[in-house]
Amino acid sequence: PAALPNRLASRRAAAYQKPMQLPLVLTLVGADRPGLVEKVAAVVAAHAGNWLESRLCRLGGQFAGIVRILSPANQRAALSAALRGLAAEGLTVEVYEDTVPAAAPATPARAARLELVGQDRPGIVRQIAAALAARGVNVEELATECVSAPMSGETLFQARARLQLPEGSNVAALRAELERIAADLLVDLHFEPLTASTP
Repeated sequence: PAALPNRLASRRAAAYQKPMQLPLVLTLVGADRPGLVEKVAAVVAAHAGNWLESRLCRLGGQFAGIVRILSPANQRAALSAALRGLAAEGLTVEVYEDTVPAAAPATPARAARLELVGQDRPGIVRQIAAALAARGVNVEELATECVSAPMSGETLFQARARLQLPEGSNVAALRAELERIAADLLVDLHFEPLTASTP
């Protein structure tokens, strides 16, 4: 008899135990219009998912992005079906399991920031990206845009990137290579290794 309350308590605890959470990554794209984010967020919430982080933006007439969520494992199939069902409303959503372990945060000396601005021309991203890839540099974030120069009105290309340098990377040699490419492309480039105090 004394063990009965303990058994009941264990059953109640098991009943209230949260299901295993599964990390998922969503990609989405569709013709831009109001309410697209709300549609995705509503489906995630309806299946007990938790929206963790995202990068969403409008490019041309399209709205695209990537979203990382947590979903109860027992909701995985239903959530995926519901998200893919948004295709009927003009929004294509793909669902991927986030199976890669989270990378350890880069030490301050291993992270870097790159900024570039210059007259727009084909091949800027390709040449910079090729130099980074050749030295094993990982591009963690990249944002680019074309804007009008304030005085001349010519089209300027701007890029901002956050990089992760491999262990033992020769920062001076990488900077020299990037500056050489910038001179060939006639663009201004700023490359800066980040420290703990760098915002």
